[in-house]
Amino acid sequence: MKVLVLNCGSSSLKYQLFAMPEEAVLIKGTVEKIGSEEGTHSYKSDGKEGSVTAPILDHREALRQVLATLTAGEVGVLSSAEEIAAVGHRVVHGGEAFSSSILVTDDVKRAIADTIELAPLHNPANLLGIEAMEDVLPSVPQVAVFDTAFHQTMPQEHYLYPVPYVLYQRHKVRRYGFHGTSHRYCASRVPGLVGRDLSALKVISCHIGNGASLAAIERGRSIDTSMGMTPLEGVMMGTRSGDIDPSLHEFVMAKEGLSFDELTSMLNKHSGLFGVSGLSGDMRKVVEARAKGSMRASLAFAMYEYRIRKYIGAYAAAMNGVDVILFTAGVGENSPLLRGLICDNLTYLGVELDPAANDHGQGERLISTPASKVKVCVIPTNEELMIARDTNVLVTGMLAKEES
Repeated sequence: MKVLVLNCGSSSLKYQLFAMPEEAVLIKGTVEKIGSEEGTHSYKSDGKEGSVTAPILDHREALRQVLATLTAGEVGVLSSAEEIAAVGHRVVHGGEAFSSSILVTDDVKRAIADTIELAPLHNPANLLGIEAMEDVLPSVPQVAVFDTAFHQTMPQEHYLYPVPYVLYQRHKVRRYGFHGTSHRYCASRVPGLVGRDLSALKVISCHIGNGASLAAIERGRSIDTSMGMTPLEGVMMGTRSGDIDPSLHEFVMAKEGLSFDELTSMLNKHSGLFGVSGLSGDMRKVVEARAKGSMRASLAFAMYEYRIRKYIGAYAAAMNGVDVILFTAGVGENSPLLRGLICDNLTYLGVELDPAANDHGQGERLISTPASKVKVCVIPTNEELMIARDTNVLVTGMLAKEES
């Protein structure tokens, strides 16, 4: 089965085509600047790479260009677009309506639309991708895979905020969490590294990229996560502030003459590593400046490490222990310096890092010593594969029911 995985943004579209159940990536690419005369489509397949610049006025045109590339002579991996048996979509927010991936129906689309106010920057684009695909390949089944779904196992005392309960009743004000597909994928890889079933483990998953979140995973179920009703809550990130005193909003707005929208933009786009260092939200650039003696880069790095470590301690307390700490995503996978400093301050948990494995290893691996009471590992995330898997299972099941 050929499964096309899509991640649609407001002006971009990322895709990968999988052969399932072999889980082989046949081609992947990105379409950017959708809605402009200078849209770009970059792709890579079997060592071949290419890039095309052309007017791409909407997502439908972007998908038509993607399908044309998939079936093109030298680069193409399909003889016809009809070989695509299913399409899986990343959808950021499923609210309380979805605790797992689901086949797309009109009711599902309405439910996604109902959560737009919870994810106004993401869900409209995700829904647009679904509707565009309906126009381009109307007979192909589609599956929605939600970032929030994995965290729907959190107990109520963990996901509710200590504000008047009526706000939850009326407006569903609560913690939802994000990066669920990544946390779920990485947790599923842990048993192969530690030799124990996930149902017997307490895992702290650290998805640390430009956006960052931690999840406390007990016996395979998310019981808490650092991002909240929006992705702004939690640990310090590349450009997001993470946790702050809510009264800061009014104070800064008054002192700086900012509107609420301007303040929200500041907290999301001009804070975090970028705001403190004054240089960049890219950890690599902050580390370079830190090594050259930049005081603000050093401060930003120290704050970043401390806040992640503080959440790890909180989740160890929440689960009454921890068996595995895993690092994933861009920074988590590629910053041995950060991992090392975090783990050097977790010796009270029995963490003992293997410096060679941490500093020089590659790919999926343990980076703790055999004597470490808590296993520490690096697991490259693969959200696209998780989406392909869910899509394959749901569509295969649907087809089997139709045949019977």
